[in-house]
Amino acid sequence: MTNVSRLGAAELRRTIEGFRDALRAHQDGINRLNVYPVPDGDTGTNMALTMESVVAELADAPADLAGVCKAVGHGSLMGARGNSGVILSQILRGLVGVFAEAGDDGIDGERLSAGLTAAAEGAYQAVGNPVEGTILTVVRVAAETAAASPGRDLLSVADAALAGGADALARTPEMLKVLADAGVVDSGGTGLLLLLHSLLHEIDGRPVPEASVTEAVADAGHVEQLQAHADHVDHDHAALAGLRYEVMYLLEAPDETIAAFKDVWAGIGDSIVVVGGDGLYNCHIHTDDIGAAVEAAIEIGTPKKIRVTDLLDEVEEERWVREAEPEPEPEPEPVTTAVVAVASGDGIKRIFHSLGVQQVLTGGQSMNPSTAQIAEAVAAANADQVVVLPNNKNIIPVAEQVDAVSDKTVRVVPTRGIPEGLAALIAYDPETDVDTNVAGMCEAAEAVVAGEVTRAVRDSTCEVGPIADGDYLGIGRTGIRSVAPALADAAIGLLGELIDDDEHEILSVIEGEGATAADTRRITEWLEDHHPDVEAEIHVGGQPLYPYFFGIE
Repeated sequence: MTNVSRLGAAELRRTIEGFRDALRAHQDGINRLNVYPVPDGDTGTNMALTMESVVAELADAPADLAGVCKAVGHGSLMGARGNSGVILSQILRGLVGVFAEAGDDGIDGERLSAGLTAAAEGAYQAVGNPVEGTILTVVRVAAETAAASPGRDLLSVADAALAGGADALARTPEMLKVLADAGVVDSGGTGLLLLLHSLLHEIDGRPVPEASVTEAVADAGHVEQLQAHADHVDHDHAALAGLRYEVMYLLEAPDETIAAFKDVWAGIGDSIVVVGGDGLYNCHIHTDDIGAAVEAAIEIGTPKKIRVTDLLDEVEEERWVREAEPEPEPEPEPVTTAVVAVASGDGIKRIFHSLGVQQVLTGGQSMNPSTAQIAEAVAAANADQVVVLPNNKNIIPVAEQVDAVSDKTVRVVPTRGIPEGLAALIAYDPETDVDTNVAGMCEAAEAVVAGEVTRAVRDSTCEVGPIADGDYLGIGRTGIRSVAPALADAAIGLLGELIDDDEHEILSVIEGEGATAADTRRITEWLEDHHPDVEAEIHVGGQPLYPYFFGIE
């Protein structure tokens, strides 16, 4: 194959598609390199899913270089998954921001070098507390060696970038003790090198490394030490391990407000990444204060596609969450209209509080509170007007009795499950009167397609077929929609019945007792493959009896 001296739109498109394919092939190996005790998701999976969004955006992009670059930038920003995906999106945006200026001349060695420099600078600027020994180091050294390459043609610059990036990757264990102890290199940097390999494949036809190469590196690590790091956090990462939640969202806000927004976030968390521009930003933080993380966005703009993940659950500490002593209720602020909600599961309660619920009453499918208990919670709310979210069909008639026994104005939004309750809260305005709130909250709750997965306690039958004791049941509003021995299979079967690509954009997944990271990953990967336009938002609810609640909007 003759060397390509300049990259045009077609060559850049093939490079991006090749990078996506390489990440998919190397995904499992990169995941196994991710040894941090409190990961924000599997690095290989997050990077691959980010690139799937980029490739999907390319499908409708104009054929010229500017159109391809715009699609790569927008697709990576909108589709970024996890910390690694957000940083990758900023690297891609830095590259294509420079590449787009090439026009019909195409991307030569000088343009590639300048693009890598912009990518490195953008990645470091996006991260609140940059850590060396990560993907940041790899992209920075790749850019530096590219800039210092004596040959300035495209092949020489790309070769130098790969050599520098590979050397930096090999040295990441020297910079991070957690990598040295595990005997592996950084996972994000490993994924990034596949971009340079894909670029060189397009330039001179050299093969991209086989997935077995990454798997061999991962397998060479000391597996027994990985669990040790999950139990005994290295000093350098103790602060990260102490932060409970990962919060991500897209933020529409004026560019001039972002610096102050980052300052606010710096005071409430770590692992901060804010990338974007022209009024749209992808935001990522680890924090203990979900409400403050979201409120900071509301102060300056509009957050969308909010995703909250319990990081401790990701290292299998669900029992600690469920068995911990209940936290004292915070003193509620006075408002015009307060909300009382019924729920079980510490994670769900914390999410409700973060969305403005003043009183959360423990209850659910097998724990129906009495009228007196709901009335007591209403009395404790700091408002003369109160909305009650029963979140269970059996609790609705009980809640409707409270107005008659209370000296406050009490209204019920007849939510039949937690997904409806969460949707209703999106329309809640604490400074608006109760009847206006009820109208908006009812409309929001009704717009959600809800489902849940639980386990059969006896042999039975249904329209779907026979049910054996212990089978998992996927249940929608009209009844049982799927039956399967495996949890993920029942969940996927239910979602296959409920999701309509023409109407739905967001799937909220609320994990309860019995849900595992592996099951959730199977669900989200199925969603990506079968409904790529539907975005998954993962929440850890901790609810008993129901491993998954689903809300489709």
